[in-house]
Amino acid sequence: MKKLTKSNKDRLLCGVCAGIAEYFELDPTVVRLLLIAFCLLGGSGVIAYIIAAVIMPEPGEN
Repeated sequence: MKKLTKSNKDRLLCGVCAGIAEYFELDPTVVRLLLIAFCLLGGSGVIAYIIAAVIMPEPGEN
């Protein structure tokens, strides 16, 4: 079973974008570009990233 976690392999800040990319089998660059677009279109991307960084577990955590 797949579980949404932060990434340890391709992390730049907290590993959120890379973790989302691994879960949905996407390129991390695509997820990062989408995050940047959300940030530029009203700032909701920053809030979403911070919330995800706090909520998403590290790999191996239960």
